[in-house]
Amino acid sequence: MLTKIKSYAKLNLALNITGKNSFLHKIESIVAFVHLHDEIMIRRIRSNKHKISFKGKFSKNISKNNTVSKLLDVLEEKKLLKNQKFQIKINKHIPNKAGLGGGSMNAANILNYFVRKKIVKSSKKGLVKISKLVGSDVVLGLNPTYSILTSKNQIKRFKNCETFFTLIVKPNFGCSTKDVFKKVRKFHKPKFNQPHKSMFNIDYLKTVNNSLESIVLSKNLKLRKIKLFLENLSKPVFVRMTGSGSALVAYYQSKNSCENAKIQFNKKYKNYWCIASKTI
Repeated sequence: MLTKIKSYAKLNLALNITGKNSFLHKIESIVAFVHLHDEIMIRRIRSNKHKISFKGKFSKNISKNNTVSKLLDVLEEKKLLKNQKFQIKINKHIPNKAGLGGGSMNAANILNYFVRKKIVKSSKKGLVKISKLVGSDVVLGLNPTYSILTSKNQIKRFKNCETFFTLIVKPNFGCSTKDVFKKVRKFHKPKFNQPHKSMFNIDYLKTVNNSLESIVLSKNLKLRKIKLFLENLSKPVFVRMTGSGSALVAYYQSKNSCENAKIQFNKKYKNYWCIASKTI
């Protein structure tokens, strides 16, 4: 039986680097999800191995060693799939190397599917451990809602927060997360360790930023120009890079303003991908 799943894109409304341990940087982030999504089709098959394939606009250059294959490898190692094999087809609408968490959210949603269908049996703590073995932000996709990740690596989730209309723009180049993090030279004091719903309010979000943005923009004149252009399109509340880029997001309170901005952006940057969406 074939099952279809939606895998939503993730936005970092704010992000700080608060330190580093021996392997990874410590981050804190205010996160939302938008209606932009990949489509995942899963079915059980009679085979000696899993079959993973990608199609769609953003399916090129996806490595054979991707987050989905990594998830299946982890589940196999832990003997949680009980020798069952699956065919997984993913229609990619979320661009790669954009900071939108497309691959990580794919893995999170497939893991959720396995749990929901009782194919994988695990405690909540076990699921968190599995997620972290696959990728650092996979855990956020286990419950795609407004979330705050603290510098202590705890996640607080919220419902019914302020809705934003978003114009998400990605130029015809991406950013390597690994390369961007290599350039981090300073850390910030944690700001989100007492997570509160008010942190999703416009007035608060205007006071914070994405500390990776200055690193990326300092090296990229094109992105600086795009950001400046977006800041003057239909008066967005703010414009901010998500994750390690290269996607920039203009946030609006009005659907009309967002749609008008998209039209103007397409006139100026005909070859760049952009989409008007909305937080979930």
